[in-house]
Amino acid sequence: MHSKIVIIPTYNEKENIEAITRKVFSLAGGFHILVIDDGSPDGTADIVKSLQKDFPDRLFLIEREGKLGLGTAYLTGFRWSIDHGYDYIFEMDADFSHNPDDLIRLYEACATDGADFSIGSRYCHGVSVVDWPIGRIVMSYFASVYVRGVLNLKIYDTTAGFVCYSRKVLETIDLDDVRMKGYGFQIEMKYTAYRLGFKVKEVPIIFINRQLGTSKMSGGIFGEAFWGVLKLKFRKFKRKN
Repeated sequence: MHSKIVIIPTYNEKENIEAITRKVFSLAGGFHILVIDDGSPDGTADIVKSLQKDFPDRLFLIEREGKLGLGTAYLTGFRWSIDHGYDYIFEMDADFSHNPDDLIRLYEACATDGADFSIGSRYCHGVSVVDWPIGRIVMSYFASVYVRGVLNLKIYDTTAGFVCYSRKVLETIDLDDVRMKGYGFQIEMKYTAYRLGFKVKEVPIIFINRQLGTSKMSGGIFGEAFWGVLKLKFRKFKRKN
């Protein structure tokens, strides 16, 4: 059986972290979890530590000092997961906007259907988003349209944060050369993998806006992504291995 780990970045997710952890561990397939907590003042890390008593061999925690950014959290998790020998490494939010049941579908897209990385896609079959303000839906959807157009990228949901990477993808990408640290990170990772010739499959999901806790989105996130995409268009990509 392939080893699988779900990376969950957290900042003030005390309302969600225990429920999402127990849900992932209830799934078939033996998923592990790595929580990357950016110094949550609400005690998120303490909840994870208490849960480690119940799941000592499946739940792992890296604590960082302060909010260092989504991209750097995932890069830290990728390196840790590679060092610990995992075959498939997942990105997922803590707030149930991503349905944990879909982890199995993302895994099967790679392990069974032959993709090198798979994306839980909100936009490959129309728009599948629940409880988002219309303005945010429009901004997110057209952000992906913009990215596809500028980069000629054959991916509908370029900003998706629900992803499964095979080990070989993350070993091939030069993680030290990933430059965008906010949500533009999601675009850069997908585009880099695509440019390096890896096969992608988009798995349609229904994205549900968080019910508990506070969104971490901000206007600056989109500014970084807008200009970063233009720079990506002229980047050269090389394999690490």
